[in-house]
Amino acid sequence: MMRAITPLQVHVDPAFLRFIPTYTSRLAIISQSGQCQFCEPTGLANPADIFHVNPVGPLLMTFDVSASKQALAFGDSEGCVHLWTDSPEPSFNPYSRETEFALPCLVDSLPPLDWSQELLPLSLIPVPLTTDAMLSDWPAANSAPAPRRAPPVDAEILRTMKKVGFIGYAPNPRTRLRNQIPYRLKESDNEFDNFSQVMESPIGREEEPHLHMVSKKYRKVTIKYSKLGLEDFDFKHYNKTLFAGLEPHIPNAYCNCMIQVLYFLEPVRCLIQNHLCQKEFCLACELAFLFHMLDLSRGDPCQGSNFLRAFRTIPEASALGLILADSDEASGKGNLARLIQRWNRFILTQLHQDMQELEVPQAYRGAGGSSFCSSGDSVIGQLFSCEMENCSLCRCGSETVRASSTLLFTLSYPEGSICDKTGKNYDFAQVLKRSVCLEQNTQAWCDSCERYQPTIQTRNIRHLPDILVINCEVNSSKEADFWRLQAEVAFKIAVKKYGGEIKNKEFVLADRKELRSPEGPLCCSSIEELKNVWLPFSIRMKMTKNKGLDVCNWTDEHEMQWGPARAEEEHGVCVYDLMATVVHILDSRTGGSLVAHIKVGETYHQRKEGVTHQQWYLFNDFLIEPIDKYEAVQFDMNWKVPAILYYVKRDLNSRYNLNIKNPIEASVLLAEASLARKQRKTHTTFIPLMLNEMPQLGDLVGLDAEFVTLNEEEAELRSDGTKSTIKPSQMSVARITCVRGQGPNEGIPFIDDYISTQEQVVDYLTQYSGIKPGDLDAKISSKHLTTLKSTYLKLRFLIDIGVKFVGHGLQKDFRVINLMVPKDQVLDTVYLFHMPRKRMISLRFLAWYFLDLKIQGETHDSIEDARTALQLYRKYLELSKNGTEPESFHKVLKGLYEKGRKMDWKVPEPESQTSPKNAAVFSSVLAL
Repeated sequence: MMRAITPLQVHVDPAFLRFIPTYTSRLAIISQSGQCQFCEPTGLANPADIFHVNPVGPLLMTFDVSASKQALAFGDSEGCVHLWTDSPEPSFNPYSRETEFALPCLVDSLPPLDWSQELLPLSLIPVPLTTDAMLSDWPAANSAPAPRRAPPVDAEILRTMKKVGFIGYAPNPRTRLRNQIPYRLKESDNEFDNFSQVMESPIGREEEPHLHMVSKKYRKVTIKYSKLGLEDFDFKHYNKTLFAGLEPHIPNAYCNCMIQVLYFLEPVRCLIQNHLCQKEFCLACELAFLFHMLDLSRGDPCQGSNFLRAFRTIPEASALGLILADSDEASGKGNLARLIQRWNRFILTQLHQDMQELEVPQAYRGAGGSSFCSSGDSVIGQLFSCEMENCSLCRCGSETVRASSTLLFTLSYPEGSICDKTGKNYDFAQVLKRSVCLEQNTQAWCDSCERYQPTIQTRNIRHLPDILVINCEVNSSKEADFWRLQAEVAFKIAVKKYGGEIKNKEFVLADRKELRSPEGPLCCSSIEELKNVWLPFSIRMKMTKNKGLDVCNWTDEHEMQWGPARAEEEHGVCVYDLMATVVHILDSRTGGSLVAHIKVGETYHQRKEGVTHQQWYLFNDFLIEPIDKYEAVQFDMNWKVPAILYYVKRDLNSRYNLNIKNPIEASVLLAEASLARKQRKTHTTFIPLMLNEMPQLGDLVGLDAEFVTLNEEEAELRSDGTKSTIKPSQMSVARITCVRGQGPNEGIPFIDDYISTQEQVVDYLTQYSGIKPGDLDAKISSKHLTTLKSTYLKLRFLIDIGVKFVGHGLQKDFRVINLMVPKDQVLDTVYLFHMPRKRMISLRFLAWYFLDLKIQGETHDSIEDARTALQLYRKYLELSKNGTEPESFHKVLKGLYEKGRKMDWKVPEPESQTSPKNAAVFSSVLAL
């Protein structure tokens, strides 16, 4: 039970306590004088259950129950054992065997030993105890004691430890097994085979200098929850920009970095938000909703819960192994680099398929339906697709050519170069050309030979994409060594180029003046920035007349020599600039993580900050920090491994229409059919809006939502007795109600949707939500059942036209619904009737105190709660406007808090006390 129970009343002085296993909760209580009493922990002691042991000595010194439950043993101070059993020959152990006693030393009877056997154990010869020196006794001059040192305390424990007196308390970092300390007799080997994780040395630990350092901003960030949840968590400490991060606690949130990459591609952001279809689980629609939230946010983090919910329902994602279990995600068992590369290919393919849908229903018709798509193609295909010719040449001379397209490329490293340690230089452009124009020998079917034959398969490019996506495929130590070796060779070339040399692995400048190249000053501030750099910021690709492809690294020197790259596009030349890199951070302490370096363009800075410039940023979930551009291409393969590269064409934004036309129309608020089969048998709880009732800018709408629990909260009890939330409970919206805030039908709901869910519900929270099992099941529900997407579109339309939502605790409601609402459109009664540094007051108590209403009796009803919140807002306007003195409303709040403390914030029952309003009327009647 983990808590104290009621004290037991016994008739003896307890000295020994033992449970009797034959009963569920029977206790044996023994006194030192020999009295024995049996009782239940929850019942009263019976004097008839007292027995007496006759010890030889004056006191009983020990007592125990046998494992077989057939005997009780008492030991007294004279060394006697008193045995109580229920049979003449009891069994003391479940599988007892006769005791094996030590045999006397029989040296003469031992068999002879064969010294020629190398594996003969010499311990077969018993050695008598002697004080003479033995052969194995080394002299002190030739030996030294080497005790096993205790391993050092984890630096994370020392960093987070809080002292109470002379005792320190710290949360368990979960880096070791409980009560087990592994002793490493050998130094950790830096060479590893699976290239999945590497040990990390926290800041401040000097005992292990050989371990690799992971920079603090690259480490996995976690949210520390308190009693208020996320309200008092300081996200601004991690993000001082106006761009929005993404929260990581949602299942399968490992893809947060890739969502940010897609968002900061301006054509993708705009064209995705123009899309809308009728599919319930459409990733393009959910991504558009998430992009809209990122647009509205001013530095506050968003969460992709609805997007990831739709992602989990797609069969292809599960078949590709992209759906991680919570345990695998927390422990970091999955190879995140391979996972995010598969996710990258999946999301581009899925968005391409979703946006090929041309038939858009009337209720969802918008700009994304047909204005940007042609038959058989999509805007994703126009941006990412690369047209190719695949040629298969058999040794008989027959050649087969077929056309195809791909949305991304995978790097193919030169054969033999991975094992070559001589330091041969390969430009990134050379490896990229080999990967794009791939040539390989394989067995394939030949129609001429009518059998499988060795064929040469080649791939030629017919049309270059606007956005070049590359999966790096650094999945083993061999590819990592190739990147490391090429970065070292590139660094040596750069040092030689800029007039320096390397001595003892340190750069020495030849003339000791400034860093200069033959063409002019060095473009980077320090030569150290060129370490671990092999990736170019720009590449130039040119289609040749014989269907070939020329690829080269494009530098600032080439820019000055050749002039603007845009002028050469007429000759089939394309220059691509690096826009994003997704890297895998190897950290054994946290299981690793994924982060992104993104070059944020001018349009994003113009919208968020009102300035026009470009800047590289690090996106690590909700941590966002500006970085130097060289940091985006520096890959220390010991802990920072490249996974995905995004290159975009110069002046990409000018090639597309980037106007966003909101595809959500007013028709989403009109009447719709329910998913429930039995809904027509019951009365409807709401009246849909008519065309002449459509909300306008500034109109009031009462809102309330009810939720169910999908996953329980994960928490741990600290050693100092406080509770620490590891992972909050995962909630899902189950009912959304919107009430008219003005007009002749004020207070009448126009939306009362129960949200159908396909995920398993752990707790319906009926006492607080009013949702019962079966209400969300389309087969047996009698409610107005809809999809989450349908109701989400209704709320998005209300937000976009500028209505003001009135409710109680709307911050949590919008968070679970996954909506970003501007602050000037939210009127929350929990903050209207709140004093600084005081507790929040429940809707039930406010309704009783101000409105003389008693709500939420047995369960909560969202219609009643939304209507009550509207009335409370009217009361707030009345109190704040009628007060002649500035402190009048403050006095009202002060009286509210005083009354709440007296009532212990509980609404009295009808028989015990009336409301304050009725109490005042009753006292005036008595006075008359």
